Amino acid sequence: MLRKFFLTFSALFLVPFAVHAQEAEEKAPAPSSVPADENILHLDLSTGGRVTIQLFSALAPNHVERIKTLTRQGFYDGIIFHRVIDGFMAQTGDPTGTGTGGSDLPDLKAEFGKFPHVRGVVSMARSASEDSANSQFFIVFYPRFSLDGKYTSFGRVTAGMEYVDAIQRGEPPLNPSRILQASIAADHKPPVLPGASANVSEAPISVDDLNAPIKP
Repeated sequence: MLRKFFLTFSALFLVPFAVHAQEAEEKAPAPSSVPADENILHLDLSTGGRVTIQLFSALAPNHVERIKTLTRQGFYDGIIFHRVIDGFMAQTGDPTGTGTGGSDLPDLKAEFGKFPHVRGVVSMARSASEDSANSQFFIVFYPRFSLDGKYTSFGRVTAGMEYVDAIQRGEPPLNPSRILQASIAADHKPPVLPGASANVSEAPISVDDLNAPIKP
């Protein structure tokens, strides 16, 4: 008898709880999902092919959002690689081509993450201030761990690194390579490709060049 009473009492207690739980579940917003191709950047280079870059939206959300915004504005289309050091990196993102320009948007606060600057990593350039990244970025040719914790890495090349390797060297290069078109994979823009470039000549560099700081 006592057991029957306990079961009845428990049922009376659990029914309202179950109803409230169901109501709460129905009112809760569905988790937002971002398509995978929303965080993939394509760079169609004058060196002859498309470079695919996986964007690190979880590690550097503000920088990724800036890159996506400028890309969709067509900001990067036609911009040259103005500072390219063999064995180090290729830098672009300055509409003036001088290394001193940027976008009209405000500078970004640093999002220094734990992803190391290995080959193919894409990271934001900046001036002396840690919070001065704006539109310029660079792609690392070879690992450069001395940049970790000092520059915001926001992506990594997953395909087409051979087209990055073919970028003309120089500060600035005599015949600079350029971004013909930047696009987000989710927008399904067809590649803009001029055909493979001729053999790329590489200027000799010094140890001081390899140790030079990244600058806008």
